[in-house]
Amino acid sequence: MKRQLLTYGSGRHTVPFLNYMAEATGIEKPNICFIPTASGEDQNYIDSFYDICSQLNVVPHVLSVWINSYDQKETFEEIIQRMDAIVVGGGNTLNMLAIWKAQGIDTALKNAYENGVVMGGGSAGSLCWFNGGTTDSRPATLSIVEGMRVIDKSHCPHYNSEKSRRPLYHDNILSGKLTDGYACDDRSAIHFINEEVHASVALNAENHSYYVHIKDGKIVEEQLKNRIIS
Repeated sequence: MKRQLLTYGSGRHTVPFLNYMAEATGIEKPNICFIPTASGEDQNYIDSFYDICSQLNVVPHVLSVWINSYDQKETFEEIIQRMDAIVVGGGNTLNMLAIWKAQGIDTALKNAYENGVVMGGGSAGSLCWFNGGTTDSRPATLSIVEGMRVIDKSHCPHYNSEKSRRPLYHDNILSGKLTDGYACDDRSAIHFINEEVHASVALNAENHSYYVHIKDGKIVEEQLKNRIIS
């Protein structure tokens, strides 16, 4: 079974990234599900997802955590398992992971990933799949959050758009607070297959993805070769 994950720097929905995920399923008209937990299920964000999907050959779904057992008879795992692709939105990573753990959604997502459901997302929706990274989910300052370890490397989204992210990511790797890992500019994405980098894609030539690690006591950024998609 091929395990696939597409992670990108920004949580904004785009036609190219969602279409890439849809094509990765290998299904003519796949079921694609948006999980907007991190944004508190912001309605504008949800509307944007439906708008993008209307331009693609997909069947869109949205998974809400604000439900009750009287109205929803399917479990979260049953809903997730009948999807072909799942995209996780941006927002508060820490709160999202706490809700998922309480509801068993984290386990359901991992099981679906193992069973071939294509996973993806940006910002919080990319960070959650790695072993850890920096987040703005707590007050006052950027801090470290632990992810679900689907990819056992650290991660930094928004690599080119928020000035504090890049140097802080470097410092945390140098200090050992974070492992080596992958960084994505807002409009760049990494496609993992079976937890290995398969491709790096971007919306333009100015955005890139990187493997960031220590060599001879110094930070090294290895820029991944990009393919532009539109």
